[in-house]
Amino acid sequence: MDLKATIKTYFKENSDEIRNRMIVLITEMVKEKTVNVVSEKLPEHPYLKIRGEEYRVAEIVKRELDKNGIEYDEFARMEGRPNVIGKLGKNINGKRLLMPGHMDIVPAGEGWDTDPYEVVEKDGMLIGRGTLDNKGPLASIMVAAEILKKLKIDEELNGQLMIAALADEEAEDPDGIDYGIGYLMDEKLIDPTYSIIPDIGENMKSIDIAEKGRTVFKIIATGRQAHGSTPERGINAVYMMAKLVNEIEKMKFDYEVHPVLGHPSLNLGEIHGGAAPNIVPGTCMIYIDIRSVPGMTKEGVIKQLKACGDKVENGKFEFQVMSWKEPHAIEPKNEVVDVIQKYTKEILGFVPEPMGQGGGTYAKTLTLKGVLAVGWGPGDDEAFHVANEYVEIQQLVDFALLTCLCAIDLLQ
Repeated sequence: MDLKATIKTYFKENSDEIRNRMIVLITEMVKEKTVNVVSEKLPEHPYLKIRGEEYRVAEIVKRELDKNGIEYDEFARMEGRPNVIGKLGKNINGKRLLMPGHMDIVPAGEGWDTDPYEVVEKDGMLIGRGTLDNKGPLASIMVAAEILKKLKIDEELNGQLMIAALADEEAEDPDGIDYGIGYLMDEKLIDPTYSIIPDIGENMKSIDIAEKGRTVFKIIATGRQAHGSTPERGINAVYMMAKLVNEIEKMKFDYEVHPVLGHPSLNLGEIHGGAAPNIVPGTCMIYIDIRSVPGMTKEGVIKQLKACGDKVENGKFEFQVMSWKEPHAIEPKNEVVDVIQKYTKEILGFVPEPMGQGGGTYAKTLTLKGVLAVGWGPGDDEAFHVANEYVEIQQLVDFALLTCLCAIDLLQ
């Protein structure tokens, strides 16, 4: 049997059915508010008992895998935050392709034209929180698995395709405990050879082979509280922090320009200080996000930030590392990139190019653990984490077909 011809014919003859199947599945998943935030922000989301609550989508995933006769494993570091790994193929040749989507989402935020948890279909798009990041791509790879099983193509795979619905991608607590891909890899619960992570957007026109590291720092300035009418009796922590921010803004990182990732970046994303206009603030706090390139170290960055603090006269600062993730990069020419380019050109008429990015995906964790992992998938990269998040339905259908073809090539 010509497996690839069989797949192409099935998609051509059943396009409407596949499209409708995708919409139904995504609509059901988007209804579940699997919002993931750091623990200190949990009180802002009273509908959550724990971060993420990915079990809500996991129940849908497991039901559909059971319905289609697809075996799966379920692993959870804590109750309510499971990871579901569907498995197809004979796993004879020892090659395993992991296709992971994440079940958690960012908060809806403001500015929506519709209910963010009710999918709206408009102009060939699905609109709703998670339609792109990442429940739409998750539904796409699930439908691909269903079709491979239905056509019995999975019986012809000598390797194993792992369709994964994972937890804990969108937020990381300061304790660094991971409930998703990090947990699975650290505990050696999965051992993929390859991985394609459908979580970068770029409308399938780019392949993520390198990602900057990400560090979140919390910096606390400590002064002395006093009455606003006698500011000379206090030490204004906001003024102190303002001076530090001025030094940080002028800071130049120690680094070498990376051929793919280029330069590091720094963003001051949050500032908090003061209790009332008539109180001299005793503390002020900022959060900064630093995206590093290979060669930069956590210790080096901390040293530079503290040097900025030393320039503030009578400054008293505490520097806390909330999270640290290393940068990573792989060679742009490899077998996964080759097979993606081969079938994207054949099916969609263009060749996606390797690139690097400042954002982070599961590819980072996997690559640093020795897995040949790339990011590649459907959707517009400008639709991530915004109001009226959207994804094109046809891209999800096309991605399901390409998932099937890539899996056959890599695993047969």
